[in-house]
Order: sequence, then structure tokens, then C-alpha cells
Amino acid sequence: MKILFLHPYPAGEAPSQRFRFEQYLDFLEKKGHQIDRQSFLDTKTWRILYKQGYKFIKIIGIIKGFLRRIKLLFSLKKYDYVFIHREATPIGYPFIEYCIAKICKKKIIFDFDDAIWLPNTSQENKLVARLKFHQKTNLICKWATKISAGNQYLVDYAKQFNQNVVLNPTTIDTENLHNADLFPNQKNDIFTIGWTGTHSTLFYLDFLWEVLEELEQKYTFKMIVIANQKPITTLKSLEFIEWNKNTEIQDLLKIDVGLMPLTDDKWAKGKCGFKALQYMALAIPTIASPVGVNTAIIQNDENGFLCTTQQEWKECLISFFENKINYHQIAKNTRQTIVDNFSVIANEENFKNLFEKN
Repeated sequence: MKILFLHPYPAGEAPSQRFRFEQYLDFLEKKGHQIDRQSFLDTKTWRILYKQGYKFIKIIGIIKGFLRRIKLLFSLKKYDYVFIHREATPIGYPFIEYCIAKICKKKIIFDFDDAIWLPNTSQENKLVARLKFHQKTNLICKWATKISAGNQYLVDYAKQFNQNVVLNPTTIDTENLHNADLFPNQKNDIFTIGWTGTHSTLFYLDFLWEVLEELEQKYTFKMIVIANQKPITTLKSLEFIEWNKNTEIQDLLKIDVGLMPLTDDKWAKGKCGFKALQYMALAIPTIASPVGVNTAIIQNDENGFLCTTQQEWKECLISFFENKINYHQIAKNTRQTIVDNFSVIANEENFKNLFEKN
């Protein structure tokens, strides 16, 4: 079977691509499938996409992306399936998807892991925001042969337009990547809490800064933030680590407790728990907001902790600081949860069946 993967960003660069489908490509090839892929953005455009300015380069990069997609339409005949991650093009009407499904008569597997039908564009790309066509998600769902959705909230949304929807969770490679045994002795001497994300999700930490500033008056700890942009805060215990693909696991392993605060809104409900999955796969006990898929991943007090109010977050952190929690048992449970339910190995057959079962 020949499968074409269409995705927004260059290979190996974006977490959504790496943990939604890229880590299954070798597996599919070993099963005898032929894989081709095409990114909408080239590497040059991707590097400056979320930086202020560079409007001309961004426009040229987007035009080139459209030209690549249009050219591709003339070579679709050889493919059995076209797997589209999130969208074929970032702006405008989904005419590429329409051509693939209705004119070229190709089977589309439509994969998404966020509530992408909602407006949610970074401040750096206001121009793109004005050109977005958010209704495209509904249309692509209707045209797709099958939909791969990252959590139950997304599944329920997609089923309004197409009944052939598969729950395909975001997964972690617990053997070859998120495996603490491969990276020994990364812990700090001081108890360390931490968060990882990007500039677009840093605002979720605003909920916690006041709590952490209060706690650092009494307790000694370090707060690590791993991201592509430093947060704005007066927290004295902050250590910022710029995200680096080559050291991402070593950096995460410096954390004793992982944090995942969220707001309770439609966009957050569409998230697939990626931060929690990363922490837990590395046996890092996790505190998260009980929003969306987090409640399916974490069973409170068993394999992690769910906290809603600032007071609950404060009390939970104090329990860690004062050694009132069976840390090693919780850590063991967190890792096992991911291995059993959210690992690549656990989900391989489910992913393969996107193409091999109707």
C-alpha cells in the first residue's frame, strides 16, 4: 500500500507531528507499506514562522507551500491513502483537500489533535489569523474516509460530520526516547518542579506564579521552564532552559514533579495531554488541571494529582515539599500508565488499522 503523508511543518520539527504519526512511519514500512511525505512549509520559513517580523519571507514561504501542494495533485494517482495532519494548507478554503477527495477520488485519513476549528493564532502571525478559514475542519471531516482524533472530545466533535472516527491518542516512545534508563543521573540536588511547552502555551503558567512566589518564601525548590521563550515572572527560583530537541529528555529528567495547568475552556478540552504524557513516561509524578483528557490519563492520588484551585495546587506542592507523598510508588504508577495505554507499542495496531481496516 502506498501512503502519502501531508503535514504543515518540516519533518522532525513539530511535536504534534513527531508524536502523532512520525514515530510510526518505520513501523508502517516494516509492514510493507510505501511511505511518501510532504511538508507545507520549508525549513527556512519554519525557522522564522513564530518570530516577529519577516513578513515578506513568510509570505513567500506560504506561496511556495501552495505551489508544492498544487503540483502534488498531479501525482496522486499512485497513492492508496492520503494522510492529512491538521490541514493541507494553513489559510483559506480547503481546496487542496477538496481536490484530493472529490476530483482525484483519493481516500483521506484526517488526523488532528487540537480543537482546530476554534480561532487560536499567535500574536506573531496576525496576518495569517485574518486569512484563516476555521470552518475547514468541518468540511474536511465530511470529505475524509476516516478521521483520527486525539481524544474523546475531538472524536465527539468529528462525529457530527462523519461516523468513521477512530480515537488515536497522542503516544510516547517509551523504549527508545522517553525512557529514563537511557539517560541516568540527571536529577538536581535541590527538589525541582517543572513545566515544558512553547511560547503559545506559556500563559497557562500565569495561574501558578502567585502560588509559587508564596511557596518560595518558605520552601527551597527550583522551578524549571523548558520552552522556546523565557516566561515573564519575578519568581526567584526560576531556571529557564531553552528547548533543544537533542537534550529534551535529559532536560525533562531534571524535574522531580511535572506541572500542567490549564484553563477550563473549549480549546484546552481539545488538548491531548502531551505534557503529562511526557512527564509520566519518564516516571515523573505530575500535577495537572482536571480538564479534558487529563482526567482520562490521571487517576487522582494513584498515578498523579488533579488540582483545580490555586489552594489545591499549593497544598499538593506542599505535600511533595514535606515528603508526605509516596513519591516512588506514584512515579512507578505514572510510567506504567503510559506504557500500558499511551505508548507507541500499545497503539501500533490501532494506528496501522487506520489504513488496513475500513
